[in-house]
Amino acid sequence: MRILLCEANISEGRDEAVIGAVREAILAGNTVKMIDFNSDQDHNRAVFTYLGDPEAVLAATKRLAAKAVELIDMTRHHGSHPRMGAVDVVPFVPVAGVETSEAVAMAKDFGRFMGERGVPVYYYEDAATAPHRKSLVDIRKGEYEALEEKMKQPEWVPDEGPREFVPRSGALVTGVRFPLVAFNVNLRTTDLEVANQIAKAVRFLNGGFRFVRAIGLRLADKDMVQVSMNLINFTKTPIPRVMEAVRAEAARYGVAVAGAELVGPVPLLALEEVVRHYLQVHDFSVDQIIEKNLLP
Repeated sequence: MRILLCEANISEGRDEAVIGAVREAILAGNTVKMIDFNSDQDHNRAVFTYLGDPEAVLAATKRLAAKAVELIDMTRHHGSHPRMGAVDVVPFVPVAGVETSEAVAMAKDFGRFMGERGVPVYYYEDAATAPHRKSLVDIRKGEYEALEEKMKQPEWVPDEGPREFVPRSGALVTGVRFPLVAFNVNLRTTDLEVANQIAKAVRFLNGGFRFVRAIGLRLADKDMVQVSMNLINFTKTPIPRVMEAVRAEAARYGVAVAGAELVGPVPLLALEEVVRHYLQVHDFSVDQIIEKNLLP
């Protein structure tokens, strides 16, 4: 069995017609399985997660991106989540029977496809063409609003597509990465600065956990703020460790945790440490889960 997963992020979380059209493009022909969908109006972002045979996933991703670029105009986009393009970031994740090198070839095939259609493309993580392009945070720094000037710098010439700013589409980032955990913690306060300070405390950029990226976001519809995080290696920085650090930092400001979110699919192994920590079953293994033994 050969399985490749894609977790495509588009810069539209409000227009149901656009989101629906993109979803239909992915599922055309029923060649891939959609395992998760998430959209957020505050973020103004939608994330489609699907998997299947590598060639089918690549074809579905091309259909998705072509439709999204057709329908989304970045000159009119506003949202709380960092972004730089209509199709913002498209990571491919090898799941079974697919080597990283093969997945990188798929990502670059996709990148060339979009570049030929007039979208500037950057490769990141395992597909990066230079060390300073490995991190999505570095590539996306300044976001869409700074992209025009950024693209004029020799070190930020796109890997594929036009070398000049394309206002309608912005730029796309694609590559291959380890399965990350998108983990958000909501706080019972409207003070964005509290979320920003907690994000600084836990993220690697400011001296926090090596495998955590974090930002503070405002959730207008919930009348709260959020510490939005990506745990880029859950085996080395487990979910409970991050959760308790956020909780402790929030307590310093007299703020309670309202709840947490896991956005998108989560590797089963990522939950192993959750059980060990919160149930204090220190020798727990996912092999004890009945359904785990039913998997091929």
